[in-house]
Amino acid sequence: MTTMTRRTALTLAAAGLIAAGSSPVLAGSANHALNANENGVMLHGYDPVAYFTQDAAVKGDASISAEHEGVTYHFSSNETRDMFMAEPAKYVPAYGGYCAMGTAMGMKLDTNPELFRVVDDKLYLNVAEGPQKKWLSDIPTHIARANENWPEIRNIPAAELQAN
Repeated sequence: MTTMTRRTALTLAAAGLIAAGSSPVLAGSANHALNANENGVMLHGYDPVAYFTQDAAVKGDASISAEHEGVTYHFSSNETRDMFMAEPAKYVPAYGGYCAMGTAMGMKLDTNPELFRVVDDKLYLNVAEGPQKKWLSDIPTHIARANENWPEIRNIPAAELQAN
């Protein structure tokens, strides 16, 4: 993973998109469209199904896992793993698991798995409370912008999309 430069973090902090002094990470995997960690694990190991069934961020168990599109998801139970495997497209996060507000801005930022919303049966994540607050201020517009940006940035490494 590549950490965000101090200049980028300050730029985002000045725009009110991250807390001043924080240092979010720009994440990525060999497949630049998916925000997996260096071990190929998505969602920082959180259970993707729990966002839908429990409306909560629930840490998964590495011993209950499944692969999908070359990355690994962890689950909190065999039941949620089986639900995922029966219909993975329903549970995978929007924008490859990158920050929804970052995607709307044309960037690929890592996420805090506890900052999420399920909107119209799709999981959206954010990097920090500032970006999430901005994203929540006009969800339809931000989703539309992110949907426009995603095809263009999907396969570009996150580090190449840093703000200057």
